[in-house]
Amino acid sequence: VQLQASGGGLVQAGDSLRLSCVVFGRTFSRYPMGWFRQAPGKKREFVAAINRSGNRTFYDDSVKGRFTISRDNVKKILCLQMNNLKPEDTAVYRCAASLDFSSRYESYGYWGQGTQVTVSS
Repeated sequence: VQLQASGGGLVQAGDSLRLSCVVFGRTFSRYPMGWFRQAPGKKREFVAAINRSGNRTFYDDSVKGRFTISRDNVKKILCLQMNNLKPEDTAVYRCAASLDFSSRYESYGYWGQGTQVTVSS
């Protein structure tokens, strides 16, 4: 399974961005998917996860109500809609595929490269 993330950029606080992650290889729909992020000098942190069918999601409290994770199992695309961005959202964002619907980094076995999101105040 190969994952390719895109959509990052430099925005101002309050703006929106939409990250996409295209999945190549095995059947996309068999994997729960997630987004993680890592800011300079900080640990990697969970952002959001979605189950195989896309009807269940959960979020870290820091992004709840602002970010929305979604997936299209036909197009094999995972998305993260980020609204009302804050400077503390600045990080490298990575998509990942798991065998478990989980927020635990250890559950994710396939990772895409990162896409940088920078939010200026």
